[in-house]
Amino acid sequence: MYDIIVVGGRCAGASVALLAARAGLSVLVLERAAMPSDTVSTHLVHQPGAALLADWGVLDAVAASGCPPILRSGYRVGDIRLEGSARPFKGQQAAYAPRRNVLDGVLVDAAIAAGVEYRDQATVTGLLTEDGRVHGVRFRTPKGGVQTEECRLLVGADGMRSSVARFTGAAMASEDPTLTCVYYSYWAGLHDRFELFEAPGRFAGLVPTHDGRSVVSVYFPQSEFETVRRDSRRIYVENVAQLVPELADATVDDERFGKLYAIGDQRNFFRQGHGAGWVLIGDAWHHKDSITARGISDAFLQSDLFASTVLPKLPDPVELDAALATYDVLRGQELVESYRNTLSVAKLDLQEERLRLLRHVAADPALVQDYFTVVSGGLPVGEFYSAELLAEALN
Repeated sequence: MYDIIVVGGRCAGASVALLAARAGLSVLVLERAAMPSDTVSTHLVHQPGAALLADWGVLDAVAASGCPPILRSGYRVGDIRLEGSARPFKGQQAAYAPRRNVLDGVLVDAAIAAGVEYRDQATVTGLLTEDGRVHGVRFRTPKGGVQTEECRLLVGADGMRSSVARFTGAAMASEDPTLTCVYYSYWAGLHDRFELFEAPGRFAGLVPTHDGRSVVSVYFPQSEFETVRRDSRRIYVENVAQLVPELADATVDDERFGKLYAIGDQRNFFRQGHGAGWVLIGDAWHHKDSITARGISDAFLQSDLFASTVLPKLPDPVELDAALATYDVLRGQELVESYRNTLSVAKLDLQEERLRLLRHVAADPALVQDYFTVVSGGLPVGEFYSAELLAEALN
């Protein structure tokens, strides 16, 4: 029997496994994909996420992979332009946007080095239960055989469409409508700055990643998904040219980019987070629109909080259940504000009041720095948008 079985071995599952193994626990990870491999992603690890990678001793490996540090940020909407950087978070000035085969690979390697048993191409097909408590999993091996393994605690870190959530019957605690769809590609020859661009009904982001490439994403209202999908490359490029000044000359046949990637089902929800013998982490528990690029950093926050709140209580089932309940409350408190803010941004609704506020911010370098710190997750939205700031900007 393992202390913990983690279903899903990417950034959420691998970081949980790493921390559990370092705490002296026996850990098995079951990952459906062949690893290392890429996956659709925003890529961005904001400064708070980078600080956790540093705490775990793996940030140097991410930096050594050739992923450029992101030290400058920009934002354009209409005639408003903000340029600056976020404040350092626990000593970390830079954000990073690694390709997922690199980031997930770094975390998997660290987890294995800590003693984790990692099995990829393993698909969970059911749970083992006794008296209503989960105590293991049934899974299919790469060669098609079926095996079972037992554990004290099952962690579902297997994404938005979590099989663990499905098998446990985890209900939706809250859910909001899907608001945007996104198309992105990797472009060569762009600057090394994180930049956002906004226009009525549109949103775009540019973030540097590996191999001298930048991820250029365009967000559309979800209601336009079918229209965009029918002629995605042309519509994507037209919007890139309109939104990103550096790519105003972009064409459909542009050799600076290649394959186009799409995410057409950006669900917004919190699920029931735990039950007897199981817990959901990362996108399996909570998913939101990628427009604020918080998913990876939020997953790391959940893993770190799990390590401090839950792992010490693992030996005693009664104490474990109480710790899981506490964990659910704490992580909800940490993430609900960014969830609401993300939904607000994902409406793609440029209101005049917001534009007046941004003009006021653009005139003050200190406010610009605070604004980008909010974007990074290093400053709560409520602390920035104070009554005093709103009064100054709108009067």
